[in-house]
Amino acid sequence: MSAKIKPELGLDSLSDRLRNTLTYAQPDCAAAADANKPDFRELDLGSPVSPLRTRTAAATTTTTTTTTSSSSSSSGSVSGRNPNPIPPRKSDSNSGELSAESSPSATRSFKPGHTRSDSTGSHPGSVSSPPLNVLPTGNICPSGRILKTGMASRSAKTDVLGSGSVNYGHGSIMRGGLASKPGLDTSPPAFSRGLMVGGEPVKRAAPPSTGGGADPEEVKRMGNESYRKGNFAEALSLYDKAIALSPGNAAYHFNRAAALMGLRRLVEAARECEEAIGLDPGYVRAHHRLGSLLLSLGHIENARKHICFIGHQPDPVEMQKLQSVEKHMSKCTAARRGGDWRSVLREVEAAIASGADASPQFCSCRAEALLKLHQLEDAFLALPSIHNSGLSIHLHSQSKIFGMLFEAYLYFVKSQIEFAKGRFESAVTAIEKAGQIDPRNVEIAVLLSNVRVVGRARARGNDLFKSERYTEACSAYGEGLKHDPSNSVLYCNRAACWFKLGMWERSVDDCNQALRIQPNYIKALLRRAASNSKLERLSEAVRDYEVLRRELPDDKEVAESLFHAQVALKKSRGEEVHNMKFGGEVESVSGLEQFRAAVSSPGASVVHFKTSSSAECKQISPFLDTLCTRYPSINFLKVDIEDSASIAHAENVKIVPTFKIYRRGTRVKEMICPSPEVLESSVRHYSI
Repeated sequence: MSAKIKPELGLDSLSDRLRNTLTYAQPDCAAAADANKPDFRELDLGSPVSPLRTRTAAATTTTTTTTTSSSSSSSGSVSGRNPNPIPPRKSDSNSGELSAESSPSATRSFKPGHTRSDSTGSHPGSVSSPPLNVLPTGNICPSGRILKTGMASRSAKTDVLGSGSVNYGHGSIMRGGLASKPGLDTSPPAFSRGLMVGGEPVKRAAPPSTGGGADPEEVKRMGNESYRKGNFAEALSLYDKAIALSPGNAAYHFNRAAALMGLRRLVEAARECEEAIGLDPGYVRAHHRLGSLLLSLGHIENARKHICFIGHQPDPVEMQKLQSVEKHMSKCTAARRGGDWRSVLREVEAAIASGADASPQFCSCRAEALLKLHQLEDAFLALPSIHNSGLSIHLHSQSKIFGMLFEAYLYFVKSQIEFAKGRFESAVTAIEKAGQIDPRNVEIAVLLSNVRVVGRARARGNDLFKSERYTEACSAYGEGLKHDPSNSVLYCNRAACWFKLGMWERSVDDCNQALRIQPNYIKALLRRAASNSKLERLSEAVRDYEVLRRELPDDKEVAESLFHAQVALKKSRGEEVHNMKFGGEVESVSGLEQFRAAVSSPGASVVHFKTSSSAECKQISPFLDTLCTRYPSINFLKVDIEDSASIAHAENVKIVPTFKIYRRGTRVKEMICPSPEVLESSVRHYSI
């Protein structure tokens, strides 16, 4: 047998279970052997994000051998073997449950509909016998004690089974054997775990339907099974049904929070823990789980209140995480106040890594630091979505970071990034929203003023530029830069004015400033390349145009500018540039003399050897047309080896498609069936 019945219990048959007297004793949930176990009504579903550990204690509980009477005996009650018994509470004659009063030392106040017991110690009391011929409702434990549902200690062993084929009340039948480990199933297949009746195992009944009249405990058990299998959505649905059947049960809300955590719906999980605490203010594990969730969401002060719940030892792992996050954010705040943005970035990233990994405010702080360090694109990517962060914001709407309300800080950072990107209208909208949320914050008020001033300066400069009043436009943009010296858009706009005024050196300087703030700023690259071409700094101009070609491969204006810059650079080096023109097509060559003249022309020549019947040649030909547009300084030729056998014989071409690159009549590269990437890489190399 997988489960043993201890001899001292004297359970030889079902009739031996109920006698004239019954002693009730509740085990201590803090006992060392049961330190990590949930009660029979509640599954301790550890957090998938940051598992909470139940604390252990050295306390032990003395159990009393239970004697029972036969089902035909008259009703009556006796008190447990406690020196200070509590007067018995009258049992509900309709429920068939055993009644017991909690000890005066219990710390929890229970609300109507909530029957989960206090699990901080033993609760001796008197019980009244059930009605005649009705067996009590409750959990039948391996020790032989009959416990009221929800009054046992919480346990990590969550396996509970439905009642057998005989009606033993509505409780769960627990696995037998005190040495059984959580997760192990040593019982015979298709039988209940550990309950023996008349020496024969009772077969397990089919799971009950979750329809009308369903037992919420059984529905919760099914949810627990789904959770253990990782089916969090299914578990959530079952917990919802259990709550609908018994809305006042805090344990169901607690388990529902675990399922939501498995689905990464952390804010909803936190609210579910708050619901459980509302039903049972002394629910310690709900407090601890809520504290863990709030820490992950960045609500440090509120997290501390629940992790360090008054009168209970905090979980050491969660406490260590809390202290680490607090330490890093304290340093982050000091660094931000002093304008040390590298330290701000380092400390906020450390805080996120320490446990606040789902905080939109901490992510916003990281985005702000990246912006101040002129990493605009990284800042833009790091900025969390305010729409997706809304649930977290309203969880504790008065929480603050850097003296600013959580929601206001998100809009504050968003405004700065929109402003730096040149989206002035969006920036104004965001900072005005921040001002509405936190109207007394000084930082928000200063930024709001600057955004409005700079926005007006930019608008005035744009109007003057359109009117060709370039000098006045320069002054207008300069006025905006006084209020926002890190605005790349204003620098780039003023560079355009300098270019129009023929002051190319100043134009290059302003473009450099803009690119220092926003390295891949396309307009700044274009204006700097054009200004360098005017200053005959052709190498710098070609370098910028090549960057632009990679960013804008199909832009013909950029391609033409690059072509002319390359031609000018070749001329400055004394190279021949005869007959070079922009925007040529792939030229077809059929005669040997025509071929030799074409590959001997200045610059590089790329020859595509093909046949009209080859599928590979047909596939790559459109790409060659694209390369012809992208690299106008290269001569692109094509030769059909079936129509031009003399060229194929002279160049020893037997496989198509074959590509050869020539410089001044000399072959420098040969590729047989190259990929488009390899072909373009080679063309790019010889286009310089």
